Amino acid sequence: MRTLCLSLAAASALVAAYAHAGEPPKEPAKSEAKPKGKARTIEISVTDDGYQPTPIKVKKGEPLRIRITRKTDKTCANELVIKETNINVPLPLNQTVEVSYTPDKAGDVKFGCAMGMMVSGVLLVE
Repeated sequence: MRTLCLSLAAASALVAAYAHAGEPPKEPAKSEAKPKGKARTIEISVTDDGYQPTPIKVKKGEPLRIRITRKTDKTCANELVIKETNINVPLPLNQTVEVSYTPDKAGDVKFGCAMGMMVSGVLLVE
């Protein structure tokens, strides 16, 4: 399974590199959700140990600007998926991606890779 995950990640990287060859660098990816008011910035790294830090305490209705950097290619976490939302963004290796998100209900909000196999992170929404 690990070999399949790594193969899929490598294939995705090659396709992306080929598709974007010769293009100027782009701004960090952003989700479609636009927070109202000043957003709290949260820095997250994807390492060999998963998403760090976790858990992260936030407040219901608090606009968040999540800045996430994938620092390893030894996991299948090449996308960020926040369950129960439409957030699903690619995580290029060693590039910071920004996602805007405002939790609308209290409870645990899990995030992780698209395959659901990577150790996930949790936003503790109060």
